[in-house]
Amino acid sequence: MKDLNCNSIITEQVASLDMNCDRTQQLKMIEQIIQSGKIGQEALLNFLVDRCILKKKNVEVLDGLIFEFLYFYSIDDIKQRLSSYFSFGLIELKSSLQFNYQPLQDLLINHDFQQADRLTQSYLCSLANLDQKYNRNWLYFTDIFSLPPEDLYILDKLWRVYSRDKFGFSIQRKIWLSINCNWEKLWVNIGWNKNGIPLRYPSEFIWNINAPDGHLPLFNQLRGVQVIAALFNHSVWSDNELV
Repeated sequence: MKDLNCNSIITEQVASLDMNCDRTQQLKMIEQIIQSGKIGQEALLNFLVDRCILKKKNVEVLDGLIFEFLYFYSIDDIKQRLSSYFSFGLIELKSSLQFNYQPLQDLLINHDFQQADRLTQSYLCSLANLDQKYNRNWLYFTDIFSLPPEDLYILDKLWRVYSRDKFGFSIQRKIWLSINCNWEKLWVNIGWNKNGIPLRYPSEFIWNINAPDGHLPLFNQLRGVQVIAALFNHSVWSDNELV
């Protein structure tokens, strides 16, 4: 009877994750369920499989949270089953994309944010054809407009899903809009400036999940704001079919 009550409580907890909880509440609840042992972890895995595979719902940050905790903190049996269901991760990468973003998905799954940031910059340069047209590895604002919306959307979504909705271009843009597009405030809010001085790359940046919201991926504000302003004004953010 005690086990049945425990199972019932865990089932109710897992089901309630899909309700209108904020990120902090979801994190706390998932941590508690993970710590309950195999029964809770199995319930989370079944919940994830039901959402992403059976019902084929659009992958959301909640799915990323559950995947993260199962990936890092579940018992071996659950990890193996997670890997069998999601061998490439949560996000299916369509063949219509310009490049294969699986290496980025792998890095973000493992929270290797520094390498993921470098790879993201490389993808952006390749999407702008800089490796074919020019001998440079940084973007001008005019390059931004040539970035395919579908690819930019996927790059951003990969960052958001595997960072608890903390990192990504759209997160940075949301913060920027919330402070009336004030660049100096943005640098402070996302942790790119300290005491009015831009951080030095890479040692002074925070390469883990405890960084401020919007801290990653990086853009070189020392070159001015034209490039990042162009990114924040890219058509992808107003494309209802993608966002």
